[in-house]
Amino acid sequence: MQQREFQRVATNGISLRAVVHGDGPLIVLVHGFPESWYSYRHQLEPLREAGFRVAAIDVRGYGGSDKPEAIEAYSMRELTADVAGVIDSLGGGSAILIGHDWGAPIVWTTSLLYRRKVRAVVGLSVPYLGQPKRPVVDSYRALYAGKFFYQLYFQEPGVAERELEADIPLTLRKTYYSSSGNFTGPERAALAARPADATFLAGLVDPQPLPAWLTEADIDYYASQFRAGGFRGPLNRYRNYERDFVELRELVGEKIEQPALFIAGEHDPVLHFSRSSTRPLSDVMDPHYTDLRGKHIIPGVGHWVQQEAPEAVNAALLDFLRQC
Repeated sequence: MQQREFQRVATNGISLRAVVHGDGPLIVLVHGFPESWYSYRHQLEPLREAGFRVAAIDVRGYGGSDKPEAIEAYSMRELTADVAGVIDSLGGGSAILIGHDWGAPIVWTTSLLYRRKVRAVVGLSVPYLGQPKRPVVDSYRALYAGKFFYQLYFQEPGVAERELEADIPLTLRKTYYSSSGNFTGPERAALAARPADATFLAGLVDPQPLPAWLTEADIDYYASQFRAGGFRGPLNRYRNYERDFVELRELVGEKIEQPALFIAGEHDPVLHFSRSSTRPLSDVMDPHYTDLRGKHIIPGVGHWVQQEAPEAVNAALLDFLRQC
């Protein structure tokens, strides 16, 4: 792995670790679950070469960043305040935000709560579809009654932690592969039929060999980031749906006003979950933005889009950034 220089960034009463790279207008990269700054390893140099100062953070609870114990420390209010504080600490005044997986809702919501700090915003994998009319977890309980759904499994503190921490490399191999563009067809469809008492890793495939976009060195690095801090902080994000619903009511009906871009893989399970089978993605997304400049769906790619298809993602990002 290429050696990176890390920087401690004080924000919102905690300290985050970040790779800060280059000079110019600030871009903040926000990762998802279960990842780290490393998920943007293919974007750092192209963005720097394009004239930007790039900060790839470890979200609170991950990697080298602080890991508060309390569940409420991982509310969307706290995570967006972290990002806003990173912008201030790095002297950006304002910044362009790019987020993947949970990082996407974090950057979408930051752009709503801190409009003057966000010049433009990019979501990878997870589109912004407005604020929900009830806590999302309530919708999941109704939709998946009698069936397994991983976000419901994550609700009880300690349960998923014990499973995921028992063999961290295995957890990561299965998780990454089973949401990738390499895992399609009947095996993926079978996951939807798991009973309610299943566990997260049950039915997920341990790939032999790893897909071309993911190396043993990648798994080793990711695993090293979870060995010290475990999964409690990352899983606590899923335990804040009710709190988020209450704390973000002011955003009901609000639209993303900054220049925005969406990128996802054709086989991303989140993409298919986010849309109705009878409505095109444009109809679902467009009402929630005033300046949505593109929706790129990359063929043959799954959830880990910027890792599975870095060249296509980088091309879309650079084209968007030239317009901002």
